[in-house]
Amino acid sequence: MTQPPPTLSFRQQFLRFALDCDVLRFGEFKTKSGRLSPYFFNSGLFNSGESLRRLGAYYADAVLAAGVPFDMTFGPAYKGIPLVSALAIGLAEKGHNLPYAFNRKEAKDHGEGGLIVGAPLAGRVLIVDDVITAGTSVRESVALIRAAGATPAGVLIMLDRRERGTGTLSAVQEVEATFGIPVVAIASLPDVLELVATEPALHAHQQKIESYRAQYGVPS
Repeated sequence: MTQPPPTLSFRQQFLRFALDCDVLRFGEFKTKSGRLSPYFFNSGLFNSGESLRRLGAYYADAVLAAGVPFDMTFGPAYKGIPLVSALAIGLAEKGHNLPYAFNRKEAKDHGEGGLIVGAPLAGRVLIVDDVITAGTSVRESVALIRAAGATPAGVLIMLDRRERGTGTLSAVQEVEATFGIPVVAIASLPDVLELVATEPALHAHQQKIESYRAQYGVPS
């Protein structure tokens, strides 16, 4: 796995890292909504110890740069479990040793029992996920956090496509409007466009992505 040039912003480093892991792909891909997207992001391919270590560092860079105050982190089952673990390690490596937790899909009726594994939900809780599509996992996470008497502090994701959902807002904008919390992304569509504009091997995809944004995108 190659290391992106250190002179690049962490956002551009992350996208090149995603390319290297085959997480970010360019071509023609049919999305769940039926749209033909010129790029695709499959976070499940961050599937090794080294890739999770580096992902955790990029997550930490993004949330620390955003300045969102939080006391602990939470990963919604199941996908969020390795992600929140990676973030906790990434934060600790940068001098922020914070508690983390995740949930079970079904409450355990023996042993310690309950739905929450890890630290008790308390204070300002940052939710960690890969992307936001329908916002279902965020909605469930907010409900769990509030039920525990804690406060949702925000959501941290890998990529914000800045693409309209069924209405005029993007899925990220809908979450921010519904719950009144910020959504922080390591990278977003303008960063993808910067990548294809600066990498000669990717120039051929630039116009297709620009056209796709013109058709389905939301204002920054």
